[in-house]
Formats: sequence, structure tokens, C-alpha cells
Amino acid sequence: MISFLDLKKINDSFEPELKNAINGVLRSGWYLLGNEVNTFEQQYGAFIGSRHCIAVANGLDALRLILRSYIEMKVMKEGDEIIVPANTFIASILAITENHLKPVFAEPDVNTFNIDISLIEKHITPRTKGIMVVHLYGRACWSEELENLAKKFNLRIIEDNAQAVGAIVNINDHGKIRGRRTGSLGNAAGHSFYPGKNLGAIGDGGAVTTDDEDLARILRSMANYGSSRKYIHEYPGLNSRLDEVQAAILKVKLPRLDTDNQIRRNIARFYHENIVNPEILLPGNNYPYTYSKTSGINITEALDNVWHLFVIRYSNRDKLQAYLYDNGIQTLIHYPVPPHKQRAYSEFNEKVFPVTEQIHREVLSLPISPVLSESEAGFVAEALNKYKG
Repeated sequence: MISFLDLKKINDSFEPELKNAINGVLRSGWYLLGNEVNTFEQQYGAFIGSRHCIAVANGLDALRLILRSYIEMKVMKEGDEIIVPANTFIASILAITENHLKPVFAEPDVNTFNIDISLIEKHITPRTKGIMVVHLYGRACWSEELENLAKKFNLRIIEDNAQAVGAIVNINDHGKIRGRRTGSLGNAAGHSFYPGKNLGAIGDGGAVTTDDEDLARILRSMANYGSSRKYIHEYPGLNSRLDEVQAAILKVKLPRLDTDNQIRRNIARFYHENIVNPEILLPGNNYPYTYSKTSGINITEALDNVWHLFVIRYSNRDKLQAYLYDNGIQTLIHYPVPPHKQRAYSEFNEKVFPVTEQIHREVLSLPISPVLSESEAGFVAEALNKYKG
């Protein structure tokens, strides 16, 4: 069976450095808020290109702490609106509603899976205070149009960068085009180090990056019981901290992230070149940079996608998934039910988002990782080419 994601094999590829890192923490006798976390924050902030990095317990906490801190700063208040893609993972929505803010759903572009930036302005009202962009499946979601909207309406842009760590976008910076990583593009960004992410710990973990000094100061206190000095509490905060073991592990993995992301791009290109079943819609069809045998930019050179997931579409997705499993290939569905159709959000169940609902009916994620061999990718492609619905 070809695993969807072989985490043991990935972690084995970092040995003996991982064991040494873990043993170093055990021998230190210091397990929270120590040197490992401090050093990782500095290294990760520098990698992303942000002045401030605050390590937290998980990706959901990262997003909810950003919004909670904005409320504390009077930038937002309960009842304000945050525009968010309708087809994201539910954590994006949970962060909004937990802070008593209102999610305003916008449809994605069916070809990119990311929020359709051209649709955002029609959702803006006097209560809109932010846009949460989700770099879904590893592809950056950014444009000059988005930046201009935020400036025009004085909106904060919050990046959900849980799936796109390391992606690079070319932006116009005062007339000069330069590359910037996701997580440094908006006003603040939430990151996840869940084990299955491109930069994964061996447990939960997350971070916030921002250039906003006031936000960083308040958020750091918020994540530590609302305290910046022991037993002195300025805010009604949370307990959301990355532990020293996870930080030590992430420090080992971070230097190899760009290399591992490039391997993912190579696999994505291989799939595009070798999956030729006309019934299967490959991710990136109609991307501006889509690889094709006759035109387009090579996927391996497109740094705005780190291919956290390789998500195909097929009209009878469940049947295809069963076929692949029977042929020794494990796949997953990201995600079978959109947030507005979940029982947790029954107040939104009657809303209709046709593009979102089509995507959630059809998507299927193929194996992709830095330890997937070309022969395994070839086996996946061959099985898909033989499939007849």
C-alpha cells in the first residue's frame, strides 16, 4: 500500500538530528518558554520575513489569537465582519466565530481552489474589518487587487498560512518586484506545525508572524494567560504555548524546508506529465503558470505553490477513491463537507455556494511528500490512467 503520507519515513530522514534534539531538551530540564522556543521564533520569523514571530500551541490558536488581539486593540469589535473563503478548513471559520465576529463567505475560483479575489469587494460592508485569505493546499493566494482593496477600505488582511509555508510570491514593492513568502504578505498570519504539514512537528504547534509591534506584544501576552510578567495579567488570555521539544524538532526541520518543497514541486510536475486520463481534472488546470507539454511555465519553477496537497477532481470521487484503495493507493479528501454545511454552523446550512459545494463533492488528494519515490508516483499515475468510470 502506498501511504498517503508516511510520517515515520519523513521523520526517519532527519535522524539522528531529531533524537539528539529531543534528548537535548530532556537533559536541559527546561520544557516551556525556554531557549529552544526563543531560537525557533527568531529563525522562523527570519525565514518568513516578518519582524515578529510568536510560537503558540496550534494553528487554530494562531488565528483566534490574532483576531482576539485586534479586538483588544479596538481595531475590531464583536459583530464585525471578516470575509473568508467558503471552501476552507473549518478552523478558519472557528477562529472568527469564537471571537464573536461574523464570517462572510466568498466563493473560490474553481481552478485555483483559493478565494476569488474578484468577488471580494461585493461582500464589503461598513461592518467589514478584515479579509482572511487561506493559501489552500499550498498555493499562495495574493494579488495587487487584494492589496488595493485592503487599502481602499482600511481592512486587515489575515493570512491562514497553515498549508503554504515556504511559498514565495512576487510583489510590486514601491516599483520593484521582489519575492516575499506567504506569512509576511498581510497584516498578520497564522501558521500550523501539525505533523502532516510541510513543516511538521511530532505533535501540535503553531505560530503567528507579523510586522505590527503592538499586535505582537499584545498577542504574546494573550497566549500566556494574558500576562507579560509572571502573575500580572493585563488581558483575559489563553494558555497557548509551543513546548521546547516541538521547537527543537522544528529547528532541525526548518533548514531543509525549501529543498523538501522543491521535491514536492517535482512530484507535482511528474503527475501533470504522466496522468493523462481525460476524466481526471488535475490541480492547476488554467493556472497562469500551469505546466503543459506545449506551453506554460514549468511547475518546478513556480515558487508560489509548495504543493502541500495534490488535489484532483472527479465527478464520482468516492468511486475513484475506492478503486485506488483496492489498487494499493491511499488517498484522502480535503474536505468532504464545507463549513457552511456542517452541523456546528446550522445557522449557515441554508446558504448556497455552488462552486464551493462542487469542489467539496469532487476533490481527492493524491499521495505527495518529500519521501514519495518516482516509482511510487508512477504507480499512482498508471492506476489513474487505467481507471474507467
